Amino acid sequence: MRTSTARRMGTALAAAAALTSMAACSGSDSAGGSGKGKADAVAKASPVAALKQVQQKTGGAQSAKVEGTTEMGSAVSMKQSGVIGWADGLTGALTITYTGGTMGEALKKAGGDGSVQARYFKDEYYANLGAGMAANTGGKNWIRYSYKELAELGGASGDVMKDQIQNSTPEQGVKALLASGDVKKVGQEDVRGVSATHYSGTIDVAELTAKNSDLDAKQLAAFKEQLALAGVTTQTVDIWVDENDLLVKKAERGEMKTGTFNSTLFYSDYGTEVPSDRPEASDTVDFKELLKQGGTPGGAS
Repeated sequence: MRTSTARRMGTALAAAAALTSMAACSGSDSAGGSGKGKADAVAKASPVAALKQVQQKTGGAQSAKVEGTTEMGSAVSMKQSGVIGWADGLTGALTITYTGGTMGEALKKAGGDGSVQARYFKDEYYANLGAGMAANTGGKNWIRYSYKELAELGGASGDVMKDQIQNSTPEQGVKALLASGDVKKVGQEDVRGVSATHYSGTIDVAELTAKNSDLDAKQLAAFKEQLALAGVTTQTVDIWVDENDLLVKKAERGEMKTGTFNSTLFYSDYGTEVPSDRPEASDTVDFKELLKQGGTPGGAS
């Protein structure tokens, strides 16, 4: 029974890592559009100048609806939808459905149905892995993950996970482009019926230095560490921005040690309300407590 529980806790931690990956792929822009006049001015500017303006405006955005798909080698294939906010760290509520990969298989073997409900807050997040997992948590549906405790459990990688989630605001997609050093304006394209300006850039992690980047040294070091942790060697980032300087689509492609990474996300309904209620305490169990009951995060197989 202890071995089975440990394996389930390892699955819960793997799911948490996937939720982290989803958050880290969030990219967007300011909710405060100023119309075509501003868009025309941006269009005449250089790509870097335009993107810096986009990044600066991000702080004025509060929330947006998001949906998309993510694949990480043979480990993860999933789709996600929901609402995210970034007024004070990353907040939001997402439904993540595993459509393939070893992680989805592990969730189903552990009693889940392949779907995870996630709720993000400034200092913690919650995951509902389904009724099958609840059967192994005393009937409680939600697992609480404290960023601080994850950092303590994971050492250096835990610190990066904590920082990655808490700083996964929509401007990260813009920062990734600025880090590439070769960002270019591709042109005007249609995104779900909206005319948008397409920007693209490719990041070579080995050549990611302050010399060819528009990020400061601290931002660059953190960004490079995140990519290295995931085993990413190269990454192509594309974003599409509408006439109001709102990011409507972001796509990332990269090579990892475990295979190819692909993520495509769409953004809409800026300013939408973000759920702020945490799951009931009586229906929640701390992940740290589960570890005490079941063993180490990796668990015996």
